[in-house]
Amino acid sequence: MSSDQAIFRKLIDIGIALSAEKDTNKLMETILLEAKDIGNADGGTLYLRTKENTLKFEILRTDSLGVAQGGTTGVEITIPPVLMFLEDGSPNTQQIVCSAALSGDTLNIADAYDSTAFDFSGTKRFDEGNNYRTRSVLTVPLKNSQNDVIGVLQLLNAQDPDGQVVTFSEQIQPMIEALASQAAVALDNAMLIEAQENLLDSFITLMARAVDAKSPYTGGHCERVPELTEMLTRAACDSTTGPFTEFSLTEEEWYELHIGAWLHDCGKVTTPEYVVDKATKLETITDRIHEIRMRFEVMKLERTIAFKDKVIAGKGDPLLLEAELQKELAQIDDDFHFIAQCNLGGEFMADDLVERVKKIASTTWTRTLSDRAGVSFEELKRKEKKAESSLPCEELLLEDRPDHVIEHNSVVHSADPDNIYGFQIEVPENKYNLGEVYNLCVSRGTLTDEERFKINDHIVQTIVMLDSLPFPKHLERVPEIAGGHHEKMDGTGYPRRLKGEEMSVPAKVMAIADVFEALTAADRPYKAPKKLSDSIKIMSFMVKDQHLDPELFRLFLESGVYRDYADKYLLPTQIDEIDIGSYLG
Repeated sequence: MSSDQAIFRKLIDIGIALSAEKDTNKLMETILLEAKDIGNADGGTLYLRTKENTLKFEILRTDSLGVAQGGTTGVEITIPPVLMFLEDGSPNTQQIVCSAALSGDTLNIADAYDSTAFDFSGTKRFDEGNNYRTRSVLTVPLKNSQNDVIGVLQLLNAQDPDGQVVTFSEQIQPMIEALASQAAVALDNAMLIEAQENLLDSFITLMARAVDAKSPYTGGHCERVPELTEMLTRAACDSTTGPFTEFSLTEEEWYELHIGAWLHDCGKVTTPEYVVDKATKLETITDRIHEIRMRFEVMKLERTIAFKDKVIAGKGDPLLLEAELQKELAQIDDDFHFIAQCNLGGEFMADDLVERVKKIASTTWTRTLSDRAGVSFEELKRKEKKAESSLPCEELLLEDRPDHVIEHNSVVHSADPDNIYGFQIEVPENKYNLGEVYNLCVSRGTLTDEERFKINDHIVQTIVMLDSLPFPKHLERVPEIAGGHHEKMDGTGYPRRLKGEEMSVPAKVMAIADVFEALTAADRPYKAPKKLSDSIKIMSFMVKDQHLDPELFRLFLESGVYRDYADKYLLPTQIDEIDIGSYLG
């Protein structure tokens, strides 16, 4: 095989290698090293064109000086970028790399010191400081498929077989240009892919932060869960004994996990803020306790007016009537304070308290104004379910009215027994029920069954949203990873009621990360941050109840991931000593 044939064969092999390389740094390094090899050059530099129209040093090599910077070396190039245009806006044609980039032409210089077309003063200063002598210079623009110059490849000091510096020959120059053409296309493709990934990452981060910003109750949840997920997954990959000895992730699977973790709560964008942030039982967009308080105030005024009317009409002893009035007003005050206390929610509401709410609700007050004037079109439609009362009319102090019921106005994915996602969730008959008695009698916390469903539905929306995206094959498990963190090992979780053996390791890791972050979060305005020991204890009960994976929980403790995360994200006052041995028996 002739030398030319060998070079052509080499160019083909290089082209194949370049098209297969996805790492931009490795790709640029390969381009420069292969060009140096073909041109038998002592040194070389690869520049990339920036948006600011500068040429940035990416890879720099000079064999005889032992200089290797940029690329995979880990050594930063500190030389500032070269300006393609001067301060007055004119092209910087004095610099050879800029001239090549601006013209798109290859420039072959036999001896830099003899050149009058370009300014090599910087080169000469470098030579003087490093006992070097730059002679032959070959500068080749890198053009992509649109014929845009995306960078410049420059080779220095071609050498003959005896090691003497010679000019880059007319036979070698086309070979370097051919390599540069292949390299530019491969590099442009790699940068486009990298730019797309960066855009996707930025969009994912934006989405997660938007969810966190939507409610003060979630804080940095969407950022911390991915961090903890990757920490525990890394521990599983590094495990040399136990059930995760064979577990590992490829580079693509790591990226798949990264996306799934960051998007695990993206469905929360569909959850109304007043539901997520519902602090009292009567709260919607506003807390309706204020409306109810005014009814109590009206009731007190009505009783007072009735008392005065009796006194004026001489229908009883004024002193006795006054005493009766004060007793009635005191009872109204007490009833209101009871209702106000019920509105705050709690761990449990006993049956006798529920009965008192209903008894108070049966009290009446007089309404003299239309309750349909000035309301929205949607509310008016709900009001029309019941005939309008003639005014003035007596109304119950607290009511569950037909207009309090808001029906489902769109498809509820989890309500369809034949849904393609495999959801198995009991769906309330209505979307919301704003009934006042209904809400005040919620037995635990502040949420109705409808509102709790709506909050849990975020995971359904996450899966539906992600499943609608055209993920490539290496990212096709993103919906499963993102949508599995509320499943439980015993199959009682949601939305698919999967059992542990039906879930992937990343999905089970996310379940642990999601719970631990929620327990230890110090930025929730509705609760004091839990100590590390309390959080681990609660998780141990969840393991016993077959809600969390026991092997991953063991790894979580044995690997020290819980402590590493705590050191990074928990308050110093939260971090206390834990006897992990008591949980590993």
